[in-house]
Amino acid sequence: MIAIKNLNLSFGQGSAINQVLFDVDLNVKDGEIFGLVGESGSGKTTVLKCLAGLFNHWQGELTIEGQRLAHRIDRDRCRKVQMVFQDPYGSLHPRHTVESILEEPLLIHRFRDRSKRIDAMLDKVGLGANFRRRYPHQLSGGQRQRVAIARALILEPRVLLLDEPTSALDVSVQAEILNLLAELQQREKLTYLLVTHDLGVIAHLCHKVAVMQHGRILETLNTADLTRDTPKTDYTNMLVNASRQYSRDLAEQAARIV
Repeated sequence: MIAIKNLNLSFGQGSAINQVLFDVDLNVKDGEIFGLVGESGSGKTTVLKCLAGLFNHWQGELTIEGQRLAHRIDRDRCRKVQMVFQDPYGSLHPRHTVESILEEPLLIHRFRDRSKRIDAMLDKVGLGANFRRRYPHQLSGGQRQRVAIARALILEPRVLLLDEPTSALDVSVQAEILNLLAELQQREKLTYLLVTHDLGVIAHLCHKVAVMQHGRILETLNTADLTRDTPKTDYTNMLVNASRQYSRDLAEQAARIV
């Protein structure tokens, strides 16, 4: 479903150029939930933004459902691929109601029965039609993220790009959103590419995971192998150990690996 080959990306020019992605290769199967894990600044979200069309000066080859992506975004790409951003407080327009947030993409893509589609989508994400007239400031963090998920799904995409979709939420709400995402993936037969630094989220949701550091893919493995005594890079082992407990020794080890 998703194929990334030799993806490179740089910012700046001349002596100030800064390369942030180095020959990234990924393959995500149809219906798979694939995780990207690594420290902040490792390039995880940058990969998603290249696929979503938010960065268009990349080099390499990006393919969705067998079709190579151009550097310019188009309607067909928007229909196939949508993104859920990390911060539900910043990704929704504060002066738009839930109804107008969900109706806008339907208007752009000339969908009919817009009102019926909005009601159906609000039901799918566990909100309901009574949320149509509410503004983002009248919603909790979890409710805002449900609206963001509804907006991503309203065009019936095949692929969802998830940029740490629970990290800005209270711990009590995170499990609800993860369960909702898992349910929607099964029901709608979706493919997910999920960015996170939380191995607990990976273990809960993902089938496979790629470990990133400094803009490179270090290794790709099945989620179950994360916690088994299978050969892994030193950096992956450090991430696994750090997810279990914090210690000064682990912090020093991380500093040496970085």
